[in-house]
Amino acid sequence: MKPNSVVDVRVRKTLVDSLYSNTMSLIIGAVAATGVCLAAALTVGSPLLIAAACCVGVTAFLRTALVFAFRLLPRSSTQTLELLFEIGAFAFAAALSATASIAVWQHVSFEAQMLLVVVAVSYATAIAARNAGTPFIAFGQLLMVLLPLSVALLFSEAPLVRILGLATVLHIPSVISITMRVYRSLRSSILEAETNEQLARKMEVLAHTDVVTGLHNRAGLNDMLTNELACRNPNQRLALFWLDLDRFKEVNDLLGHQIGDRVLIEVARRLRDNLPEGAGIARFGGDEFLFFCEVNDRADCQRLAGRILNHILRPMRLDAERMEISTSMGIALMPDDGTDAERLMQSADLALYHAKLEGPGTLRFFDPAMTRDLANRREIEAELRLAIQRDELSLFYQPIVDLQTGHIRCFEALLRWFHPTKGELRPAEFIPVAEETGVIVTLGNWITRQAALACAQWPEDISVAVNLSPLQIRAPGAVLAIKQALRDAKLDPHRLELEVTESLFIQDSEQTAEFIKELAAEGVRFALDDFGTGYSSLSYIHKFPFSKIKVDRCFVSGDDVGPRAHAIIRAVAEMGRGLDMEIVAEGLEEQEQVETVRDAGCTLGQGYFFSRAVPDYLAAMLLAQDREGDGLRAA
Repeated sequence: MKPNSVVDVRVRKTLVDSLYSNTMSLIIGAVAATGVCLAAALTVGSPLLIAAACCVGVTAFLRTALVFAFRLLPRSSTQTLELLFEIGAFAFAAALSATASIAVWQHVSFEAQMLLVVVAVSYATAIAARNAGTPFIAFGQLLMVLLPLSVALLFSEAPLVRILGLATVLHIPSVISITMRVYRSLRSSILEAETNEQLARKMEVLAHTDVVTGLHNRAGLNDMLTNELACRNPNQRLALFWLDLDRFKEVNDLLGHQIGDRVLIEVARRLRDNLPEGAGIARFGGDEFLFFCEVNDRADCQRLAGRILNHILRPMRLDAERMEISTSMGIALMPDDGTDAERLMQSADLALYHAKLEGPGTLRFFDPAMTRDLANRREIEAELRLAIQRDELSLFYQPIVDLQTGHIRCFEALLRWFHPTKGELRPAEFIPVAEETGVIVTLGNWITRQAALACAQWPEDISVAVNLSPLQIRAPGAVLAIKQALRDAKLDPHRLELEVTESLFIQDSEQTAEFIKELAAEGVRFALDDFGTGYSSLSYIHKFPFSKIKVDRCFVSGDDVGPRAHAIIRAVAEMGRGLDMEIVAEGLEEQEQVETVRDAGCTLGQGYFFSRAVPDYLAAMLLAQDREGDGLRAA
């Protein structure tokens, strides 16, 4: 067999190894043949026959010793093993054939002849089947035993012995045919096993590889990190870096997933080119990458992280697009932040979370306080779910006032949580947790329903404004939930105003457009909240049916209020008049501020100057006072 591929080489090695595998059959055959030959030779007393029988014994001993030497000594090459087996096999076959042939030629006793002939033929047949994995050896032994013996039998004076010689000759092709079938079957089985093994190895590689970047995936990283920790020097520090590309969703949404994939491939290349030798790298899914490597200390880790951030930030050109991608990074060190893979990854994930809170391009090392913060968020999440069930949450209402008349036109519904043991919790303490955990969807639907029920008790010219979270809008059945709240309260849709922020349109404009379109068709009105603090764009003001724009309080009562802020308010107010939109100035606290925004063109105002947010029964009292007098404050 001449190997023509890597698989053929492994198949040949397997077949040659099989020659040495079942040593017991070789030993039994050698002992039996030697015993029969010596017994027959000694019984006959022929010196030549005795010498031939001794040769059988010597070759049998040497073959057995060779097999045991193969088991005890380091493995040699396949070619060497095959050659050594051939020498031993052919020597033993020649000695056995010579012994039987001499007995026939010398016309010793008929019993001795037949005994040796039967042993020789049986051995040749059995050894051909045993060594079928290497046809050259099997056929060589078969022919070396049976051809000389057949010649001796055919030239015998006894007619029946000559017939036996003819039968022996005919026996040769039949044994060859059987041996070839066994060989083909063996080779086919080994080839199939090799192919399956290769396929299994390939599938294992694919299962551990990210198809886009060629890096390890989540499963590959877990195995890689586990193996690294198992053989790590306890005195050596290991750093795990968790990266998240900033605003990567915008790349996919605006430029398409093909460009997005090319960005991921380029980031992967930059990581491979700039990480230390031996570092493990993986794409953990979406736009997240993880890598780990040995570091000397925290300062060394800081330098490496800064270098990686700078390389990723370098502009990349994809076709005609010039792009800059930044990344947030969380870092955990072993053994400081964890002594196993799971703990280390949890620490890096928490560090990344806090880095993203601080803004794009930020890196944070893990700090134990982050664990306490996580525990606190989980506690708030659990308590918030219970608070909804126990009616611990309340809605307060802050009036939005007509700046010309001073009369209330609308109330904004604001959530308050009065905890039974912690007292009042500010929205900033629990709203982010609600958004992170998805509780905001349930909470938002509850707020809309309660606000609609309250508004239904007010005069028909008073509306209610409810803030919507982007998660609430993207939730399945968002439109149906709001329609159901209106039906339950028997509230005219025109009296419900939904406030959304500018960031909503960057995240998911198509789904948002469908949401706004469907509810606007029912008569629900929409307001753009916190205008001027996000990614302001006139395109979505033109595209979506906003009836109101709320100017953020930072332009009204912030630290930087001045001529520039007033100019911005006037520009927004002028735009509102042109688009037939009302402009609300938030954060009004003083008479001077009211006069400034009114003179600038704002039509509505909201703030402590008019009233704080109050419970629903006080809101009803404010409305009563408003209707009896000239408004909350004289304009």
